[in-house]
Amino acid sequence: MALLENLALVFVAGLVTALATGLGALPFFFFEGISDRRNVILWGLSSGIMISASLFGLVDEGLAEGTPLQIAIGMAAGVGLVVIAHDVLMDAEIEPRQYEEADFKKLVLILGILTVHSFPEGVAIGVSFADLGLEGGTELLGFTIPVLAIFMTIAISIHNIPEGTAISIPLRSMDVANWKLVWWAVFSSLPQPIGAILAFGFVRYAREFLPYGFGFAAGAMIYLVLTEFVPEALAIGERLPHGGKPDLAAGIGIGVLVMLPLAVI
Repeated sequence: MALLENLALVFVAGLVTALATGLGALPFFFFEGISDRRNVILWGLSSGIMISASLFGLVDEGLAEGTPLQIAIGMAAGVGLVVIAHDVLMDAEIEPRQYEEADFKKLVLILGILTVHSFPEGVAIGVSFADLGLEGGTELLGFTIPVLAIFMTIAISIHNIPEGTAISIPLRSMDVANWKLVWWAVFSSLPQPIGAILAFGFVRYAREFLPYGFGFAAGAMIYLVLTEFVPEALAIGERLPHGGKPDLAAGIGIGVLVMLPLAVI
């Protein structure tokens, strides 16, 4: 029974982060669009949050559980999985306009592409709950929850909001209804609760792999920031002064500052 309750809590934490993605679509209920400058800042904010969560949370906790070599091996595995998944899926990448007319095969493909980006974040949530119910956590809802789990859930939830905005922008330009923007934003993060319970179940009962799990999640997320988020921001900011780099740097700085109070708890 305790196992089912723990899995349910971890699933809910992952679901909360997925639902937070839908908040990124809410500005389109009030505004027609978002400027390139604000969009670049949002990508920077998201990048800063994920880098901070990876270094201050996952890597730091991983070093407390294992050796630098174990963390490095886990990070390499996380990067490798993302690279392989991209190689398999990107040749058949689906444009956002096809979301509205997708048949079952296309929907499966879309879900696969979104999983590449969302699943590592779910894994990060799952491994952060490894010490659920053990001493040293925070009492909440009848559970003893690790501080790291609270940190990661908040960090990824905040990160998912600008990601939801980024997902909504191309769909909005094609006159997709506002409520559907919210749905597709949430849909893009649905792999997170699944990844969370799978990772939690694995590291909970195979604790010798916990340092590798921390490294895996950190490596995958840092790689996505460097190869997806930052290049996307720079592409959007090409027409801005200095190529949008000052705006990107400001966003990253804000993201790091937002996470610092959580990192020192």
